[in-house]
Amino acid sequence: MPLYENVFIARQDISGAQVDALADGFTQLIAEQGGEIKKREYWGLRNLAYRMKKNRKGHYVLFNIDAPAPAIAELERTMRINEDVLRYLTLRVDQLEGAPSPVMQSRGSREDRPRRDRDRYESRDRYEPRESSEAIPERAVERPPAEPPAAEGGGEPAPSEKVEA
Repeated sequence: MPLYENVFIARQDISGAQVDALADGFTQLIAEQGGEIKKREYWGLRNLAYRMKKNRKGHYVLFNIDAPAPAIAELERTMRINEDVLRYLTLRVDQLEGAPSPVMQSRGSREDRPRRDRDRYESRDRYEPRESSEAIPERAVERPPAEPPAAEGGGEPAPSEKVEA
């Protein structure tokens, strides 16, 4: 029988359990038509490159299928009718890969990478507190109040000042 890879994207607002149920329904459909799902991978909720039917994200699922052509035609017809499926793509391949797909491989290597914020500070020295004179910005330093302007009218002292005679 011919071999196929099928990827479909389900709407973002359905739960992971509903995506599994949807994939189970497609698996059952292929089995009824005389085919078999060799591998099934759930890639998770991922960002879309552009909005599709008002969705910015989608649940991605991959199938590796060994089935006759009429079974694939029925699978695609069912996906086209289903409102939860945003897009699907089916490709005929010469052989199926038993290893995890590149999407799943890159997902595992993400945890192996060091965190970015650690990389930024490795080249610098550790944080050292400033000395007390540097800690206070210049504008926060108290300055003596400016002298009030002299009162006009012949140099008489301001009412707040006391004059001794």
